Amino acid sequence: MAVTGTRRADSASPRTANLAAVLRALRTGPLSRTQLAARCGLAKSAVPGLLTDLAVRGLVRPAGVLPGNGRPSRLVELHGEDAYALALGIETDRLTALVTDLSGRVLAEESEPADVAALGLQRGMDELAHLARRVLPGPPVGVAIAVPGLVDSAAAVLRLAPALRWRDAEVAGLLAARLDLPADAIAVDNDANLGALAESVAGTGTELFYLGGGTAVGGGYVSGGTIRRGARGFAGEVGHIAVDPSGARCACGRTGCLETKATLTAVLRAAAAPGDPLHDPAPGVEGRVALLKDRVRHGDRRAATAVHELGVALGVALSTVVDVLDPDVVVLGGYFAELAEWLVEPVRVELAARPLGQARVVPSELGLKAPLRGAAHLAAERLFANPTLVEEATV
Repeated sequence: MAVTGTRRADSASPRTANLAAVLRALRTGPLSRTQLAARCGLAKSAVPGLLTDLAVRGLVRPAGVLPGNGRPSRLVELHGEDAYALALGIETDRLTALVTDLSGRVLAEESEPADVAALGLQRGMDELAHLARRVLPGPPVGVAIAVPGLVDSAAAVLRLAPALRWRDAEVAGLLAARLDLPADAIAVDNDANLGALAESVAGTGTELFYLGGGTAVGGGYVSGGTIRRGARGFAGEVGHIAVDPSGARCACGRTGCLETKATLTAVLRAAAAPGDPLHDPAPGVEGRVALLKDRVRHGDRRAATAVHELGVALGVALSTVVDVLDPDVVVLGGYFAELAEWLVEPVRVELAARPLGQARVVPSELGLKAPLRGAAHLAAERLFANPTLVEEATV
């Protein structure tokens, strides 16, 4: 499948908009021409030509017939196995890459440990580009990068990532140069926003707040399938909601912020004495959380207390979020999802104590992978918005 190097001049044309509408409709599964016309608000006579256009680009194919009385209706489905969406994740201790096709099926996935802050921006982007080239089977239709920090998504710039020690990093431009891609092929977004997007796509809720935990604590809000970013793109930064006025001083300068109690480092510090294996970074996030879970299950009082207090702190912060945003569901993501059996109930108790605390509280089914799956969806969105990015096949 040949992907054009730059956006076509007709990307805003009515025909391209109709092609995009048809392709988006098929994202939910096979449909007949009649169903496509109704769903997209098109004349039925217009659909065959649009499907032919998409077919010669290798984006749709026949999918049997719709059973029923009378004349059977032919079905059409996505045919995007050769349209590659590339998702990249930057964390403090590792780089991750994921490739999916248009349907979201995972084609390749790879992760490598890295001290990203020590590498610095330029070497970090070198390593990320190397990883991307290893996993990509061919030119991607789009790329999205999940990062832990404040992101100006419109400019594709990471404004501030304290854990990485990066500021005003033009991540998209740096990667585009390394992969020989146009800058507009690469999107950059906060990892919690992308986690929220992944949960929304998975059908977890229509008004959804996602709270992700890791080296930092961040939130993402999706309403009607759209990430709500705020005026400057920084909405969802709940890590600095005060949850304990007499608590520890936060790196932001305030006292008792959620991040002083809810980052993985803070919880492990509360769960075990210095020198304990829980503080060894070598096993990574998954290994350390697995060890913490094992201790809680086996009655380690200090570990159990630390996890319970984490749940209470999350509940206090989320009660403010629920009062302000009124989501129908709150999703606990990142490492919080791994500890959900001990966190969900304390969060629910805190929310129930507030008059407006009516949101459901659920753990993320995608766990630590949610931001990367959201990034893959966002990367594919570039083609769904403009199917003419894929060239017509030549005979």
